[in-house]
Amino acid sequence: MGEHRLRRILCAADPRGSEDALARLADAAERHDVHAVAIVGGLAGDDRAHGYRTVFKALGKGGRPAFWVPGPTDAPVTDYLREAHNIEVVFPFLHGVHGTASVSPDQHVIFAGYGGEVDDDPNGRRDEVERLRYPRWEAEYRLKLLHEFPELQLVLLFATHPAHKGHGTPGSEALAELIATFRARLVVCGGDRGTEMLGRTLIVAPGSLADGHYAVTDLLEQEVQQHELTAAA
Repeated sequence: MGEHRLRRILCAADPRGSEDALARLADAAERHDVHAVAIVGGLAGDDRAHGYRTVFKALGKGGRPAFWVPGPTDAPVTDYLREAHNIEVVFPFLHGVHGTASVSPDQHVIFAGYGGEVDDDPNGRRDEVERLRYPRWEAEYRLKLLHEFPELQLVLLFATHPAHKGHGTPGSEALAELIATFRARLVVCGGDRGTEMLGRTLIVAPGSLADGHYAVTDLLEQEVQQHELTAAA
């Protein structure tokens, strides 16, 4: 791939530990010559440990910077955190950004995010055992560190789709407010496949990778192309 200023991002959601889909995704990353990969939600299938390892090893083998957040079904969080920690030790260019952030190798883009389901009710029930579910205040608190990086372009990763009142798009009002607060350049999220602008932010829901869907986004031009997986080389 060589050295690039980070621009083209392969966006995917819900791989659900599918070895076939991840093999074809690696081929797509090569074909589109992307600079980074972003994956949101539904990382593992029913066999959690195997699913996480399949996803993370595929990303490590790809050799590109990769960033991800878990989905509501990626519970308990301890299993996710253990596998993420193990793989990031082996492959330092891989970064889970659930409730945290990571700066791209070119030092121009910061990736941050919040996984699981974000409840707009500040008194909503928090759960990290049966299902990843968080009240809005926790996402707001965890991501306040982004105030320290105003000079960097921001890419946000959410398993929950942000709401868009103007388009009538259902989702989290809290996440829509965070997007506006931090003036994100791009948001990769779960939910029904589609693309829209929320203010000046490009919102990309790539659809389920396990079902053969992904997207490639040009961060500079704020352009996106939705794609279908093809047979791996």
